[in-house]
Amino acid sequence: MTELDLTRSLEPATVYLKDYRKPDFLVPTVDLTITLSGELATVVSVISVIRNDIHQRSVVLDGEKMDLLGLKLNGRILADNEFELEAQCLVIFTDLNEFELEITTQLKPSLNTELSGLYKSSGNFCTQCEAEGFRRITYFPDRPDVLSVYTVTLIAEKSECPILLSNGNLISSDDNSDGTHLACWHDPHPKPCYLFALVAGNLKYISDHFVTASGQKVELNIYTQEHNIGKCDHAMKALKDSMVWDEQNYGREYDLSIYNIVAVDDFNMGAMENKGLNVFNSKYVLADQQTATDTDFEGIESVIGHEYFHNWSGNRVTCRDWFQLSLKEGFTVFRDQEFSADMGSRAVKRIRDVQTLRAYQFKEDAGPMSHPIRPESYQEINNFYTVTIYEKGAEVIRMLHSLLGAKGFRNGTDLYFSKFDGQAVTTEDFVGCMEAANNTDLSQFRRWYTQSGTPTVNVEQEYQDGRLIITMIQSCPPTPNQPTKEPFQIPIKMALFSSQGTKIEEETLSLTQARQKFVYDGLSDKPILSLLRDFSAPIKLTVSRTDEELSRLIKIDDNGFSRWEAMQELSLRIIIEALESESISDEAYSVLLVALTSLIESPPEDKAIYSEMLSLPSASYITSLVENVDPIKVVEVREACITRLSRDLESQFHVIYASNNQRAEFSLSADAMAERALKNTALSYLVATDQAAYHALASHQYHMANNMTDRLAAFAALIQSNYPDRNVLVEHFYDQWSDQALVMDKWFALQATSPRLSVLEEVRRLSSHPSFSLNNPNKVRSLVGAFTSNPRGFHRKDGAGYEYLIGKIIELNKINPQVAARLTGTFNNWKSFSEPHRSLMKAQLERLFNQKDLAKDVSEIVSKALQN
Repeated sequence: MTELDLTRSLEPATVYLKDYRKPDFLVPTVDLTITLSGELATVVSVISVIRNDIHQRSVVLDGEKMDLLGLKLNGRILADNEFELEAQCLVIFTDLNEFELEITTQLKPSLNTELSGLYKSSGNFCTQCEAEGFRRITYFPDRPDVLSVYTVTLIAEKSECPILLSNGNLISSDDNSDGTHLACWHDPHPKPCYLFALVAGNLKYISDHFVTASGQKVELNIYTQEHNIGKCDHAMKALKDSMVWDEQNYGREYDLSIYNIVAVDDFNMGAMENKGLNVFNSKYVLADQQTATDTDFEGIESVIGHEYFHNWSGNRVTCRDWFQLSLKEGFTVFRDQEFSADMGSRAVKRIRDVQTLRAYQFKEDAGPMSHPIRPESYQEINNFYTVTIYEKGAEVIRMLHSLLGAKGFRNGTDLYFSKFDGQAVTTEDFVGCMEAANNTDLSQFRRWYTQSGTPTVNVEQEYQDGRLIITMIQSCPPTPNQPTKEPFQIPIKMALFSSQGTKIEEETLSLTQARQKFVYDGLSDKPILSLLRDFSAPIKLTVSRTDEELSRLIKIDDNGFSRWEAMQELSLRIIIEALESESISDEAYSVLLVALTSLIESPPEDKAIYSEMLSLPSASYITSLVENVDPIKVVEVREACITRLSRDLESQFHVIYASNNQRAEFSLSADAMAERALKNTALSYLVATDQAAYHALASHQYHMANNMTDRLAAFAALIQSNYPDRNVLVEHFYDQWSDQALVMDKWFALQATSPRLSVLEEVRRLSSHPSFSLNNPNKVRSLVGAFTSNPRGFHRKDGAGYEYLIGKIIELNKINPQVAARLTGTFNNWKSFSEPHRSLMKAQLERLFNQKDLAKDVSEIVSKALQN
């Protein structure tokens, strides 16, 4: 095969942080009049423009995929030689320092399948302007450091669009004689254009209110389609809880008289924090006990909180440029994580966040798209809405919280919000406030913002004559463009326990050197180490502890996360050893069996933690820990372990199931959700015994459940087993829920992740199902995306799974490049797999690379994957 020419990955041009230059022109005010009529949108934009500093450069306004109908400067139509219209910008030649531009554009939202800019979703008009969607609505300096005060007038047929929404407060509305009506919105707070939003259509809403700590009454509305209006109550409660929490924990009050949320079916992201008008993927708004699981309810609470918290950490104080994306996202993810922890089980929230980090972010750090939380360059900004920016960014903020303490961290955020309110700033500004408020030096800590990769800390222990010497050695592997790393500042929460279970010591160590010793004297015997409690840093920790020490920690550790981690480490040892030796040894298995038996005999009080501790590490996490790995073998070994445990602990799991199946009425209390989690974990083990009695038990739960959590757990257990009536059950589920789009997403996902050997054929068939659409990102994620996490189907040794995915990516490249790019990232770690997987994945990447007209979103990822 001819060697690929990867130089084309340099196009489009790479954008570098070092090349940042302040805006040539500022836009203090924006006045938009948007007329929505059938399939057309006409936009009249009147902007005030001020030359920023002394220079002679022309006005360059970003714009694409729309028609320019009119252009005036200070009320005068510009001549042809006074401007130049290019493919992605409008250039205006003028020597004036202050002037007004009137720009008229026209676009066709119904043809916008990329869902960036102004588009239609289920017949309603909607926008998504982050990161660079506003340039598809009107010509504008589309960058986050141009802040403007917006006034927006929306006009549409009242019969087609009775609801007209935009940012800020509603200042007027009126009916026109021609059957149209208008609504005028004004946002008094300067904002970048990525926070602009409009929604117009035939929607219904629920309404409530909130009174801020200072006594301001805020109207709260949640909009959706009429048939979903009964599923908004949980989102409203989460919004009010978020408002209270932010006042109590950060002193931040809401700053408008109205707060609107709109749920739409077609959305690339989870939600968007547009000022005063949050647009949400319906997945993160709509829920009731019959259609949503406990995980859905928790996800809604988290995302509602996240977008609300952005009102300050992202809107009132925003990013200077897109390299600072984690400034708002990492900080706000940390805030929503803490909010969720306060609303439920703190330990379980921490466990689940770490599971996400290890399964996705650690993998990203080890691949071709590895980047610091403040990147130095990018080609396509949409590709940097990553788990590194969000989740690792949150971990960096969490470390600051640990190092400074709760009070010191709050002092830092108070200073940050007061000093930079109404400004576009940098991560350096944020860290600088933390330093100033606490009179401390965070120079070394800043390496977390500039160095990529996942640090490894190896821990050595030496005990003699009552003295324990702990030696920690940190390192970080080479990553793209960063072959060597300087030592990080790493907070490591630790505790020492006696063999009897008494806590001897607890503190947070600050590891700052490549090799560092910590000494403890006066010990009566060798203690048991509990390290990285609460996962105090996003690192890989290697510490020599015996199976007996881990088993002891499972019993005695008073930190919920660390107790779970000890069980995970014990399980991983056995499974990884089995991958190397071809089978699980009886000796190794007995260690795990004894540990689980002991856990069941003396379980944690928190049943949610108990459920997590009974669950083995995921196949994807195990796969990420092994070099030259056969992903199918990982699944086989893990399933073999589950089968043995299910049979050896059958009676115990049956007792757990029965004792947690007593609650008659549905409740979203933490206790009720924990009981359901524990019961359904036990059910999954029972069904894994493959006994007809437990098939019947799960079938009974499926048919009699009064909530989707229990129904879906039973459904999942059955269709992923050898249940003889599997196909009948699948059809029954569809017949019951085919009119519920979000439930159908679950139906697709569970079939796509089935361990059956015929799963690829089923996925191909479902790709043509009438309930599936490549135009809907949720559907693509639920079927195609879910399939990529199914090792048996996706990693077939004939390469058919890879071929199927690339085929879908090629289709999506023309429909929605953002979604296509996300799926392309599945191949980033192709070199970590064993043969034939490695060669087959590479061949499909090359097939994709050779496609004509690849979107820049996809081109960047595939070229970097092949270069890796």
